[in-house]
Amino acid sequence: MNKLLVTGGAGFIGSHFVRRILDADDVEKVTVLDALTYAGHTANLGQAFLSPKLDFVQGNICDAELVDRLVRQHTAVVHFAAESHVDRSFSTAGTFLATNVHGTQILADAAMRHSVDRFVHVSTDEVYGPLLEGAATEDYPLRPTVPYAASKAASDLVALSYWHTYGAPVCVTRSSNNYGPCQHPEKIIPRFVTRLLRGEPVTLHDRGQHVRNWLHVEDNCAGIELVLRHGTPGEVYNIGGGTDMSSRDLTGELLRICGADWDQVTYILDRLSNDLRYAMDWSKVAALGYQPTHDFAAGLVETATWYRHNRDRWAPLTRASGTALEPQHV
Repeated sequence: MNKLLVTGGAGFIGSHFVRRILDADDVEKVTVLDALTYAGHTANLGQAFLSPKLDFVQGNICDAELVDRLVRQHTAVVHFAAESHVDRSFSTAGTFLATNVHGTQILADAAMRHSVDRFVHVSTDEVYGPLLEGAATEDYPLRPTVPYAASKAASDLVALSYWHTYGAPVCVTRSSNNYGPCQHPEKIIPRFVTRLLRGEPVTLHDRGQHVRNWLHVEDNCAGIELVLRHGTPGEVYNIGGGTDMSSRDLTGELLRICGADWDQVTYILDRLSNDLRYAMDWSKVAALGYQPTHDFAAGLVETATWYRHNRDRWAPLTRASGTALEPQHV
């Protein structure tokens, strides 16, 4: 995998992965392909631009000619690029399907045509839908409930079909809720932190009973690298963190860290199809050597500290997004 193409590498998870993989001795070149939509920013890559290994290309994964040219020059692909915000998928489902499904097909087609050594497609636990008890293994039925999750489930199947049909070396990773520095403030942790730091109220759906598994972005990137290096083609790997928490309990932690209190919390009606609980079994990737290393409490403090000291990075995003960020949920 000495020449690596990373789609969506200027986004939240992708940029953390790029910075990580550039340190690998066996990586000769990393090319980032990113459309630089509202959620992608070159600032996320930061010091990575100082590396002579890094090339950056602004472009869309639905541009088949561009994708073909880039994939032809690389030996492996890690595919992060996606529309990923649930609320936005309610009003622009077509954009999600075009990017997440058709874009994945274009990439997989190029990977098959140019015989890359590895193709890792990055996905989400939301494809499994809600589980009231237990945890989904990789062969659990896909039961997405919202347009975003449906588009990711479809893209997973498209990617895996290139393994079954053509023998393309596709692996799929499905991670739980990521958090950490540089995340766009439309997601719950940075959304709450940035509002609380400004003394503004936050909104909590229903009674705050929705449960998510929390995974530090750097742990997710470590898991993705393991799958890139050692995953079996045609297989899916769940990547989870060490903490399950309701949105109400998460809010309590963020209030404490930001020096705020419950007077700043407003309860609102639940949104459409807000899945009560996600849960995955990630013993399969653990067999490759994966183990999350970030303590959740410490990781939240680290994350809040980043937003406290990098207002110039997130304040313009909240102004640009306006009411698109209201209300917030997991």
